[in-house]
Amino acid sequence: MSKNHKSMEDEFLQPDKMIELYSRGAFPMADDDGTINWYLPEVRTIIPLDKFNLPRSLRKIIQQSEYEIKIDSAYLDVIRNCANREITWISEKLIAAYIRLYELKHLHSVEVWMDNKLVGGLYGITYKGAFFGESMFSKVSQTSKIALAKLVEHLIEKEFVLLDVQYLSPHLKMFGAEEISLLEFYEYLLAASKVECEF
Repeated sequence: MSKNHKSMEDEFLQPDKMIELYSRGAFPMADDDGTINWYLPEVRTIIPLDKFNLPRSLRKIIQQSEYEIKIDSAYLDVIRNCANREITWISEKLIAAYIRLYELKHLHSVEVWMDNKLVGGLYGITYKGAFFGESMFSKVSQTSKIALAKLVEHLIEKEFVLLDVQYLSPHLKMFGAEEISLLEFYEYLLAASKVECEF
């Protein structure tokens, strides 16, 4: 990697620049060699907050479970658990950038605890009325889904406009996730930019 490219990569990982890029719909991922690039897919996936589908089986699990839900109490542990995979796009350099965003209250986590142990969760970036979901993990079956259900509940309560989940997966589709064009996504971003929300 050239020195110029490296300095540009570092510049794009500064909090103000990262938030600017997120606000335009881009998101970062580290390649196999550690290089961090920003992506802006032509097709984007969101979970419409007014059409969120909570599967009946999961609703029963949430009602009957002894899990405790916390917010922002162990964000770094959540990120590291998300990164703890054989192949991951969450590099140490990206984690350092996430920490800076957390310090400025732009990064948040939803955590699922059981017997004082972190067993599942997710994290994402906030900008005004938008939540950009980044990654989730589960150590116990269904706990990442519980975290997502609680996230949506929280976003609705706080009057967020947009929940971006980047790419469609069967896991997300069951919650009502849908693919939209980049143009439609920009319309959501515009609406979100007009709302001041506190996570």
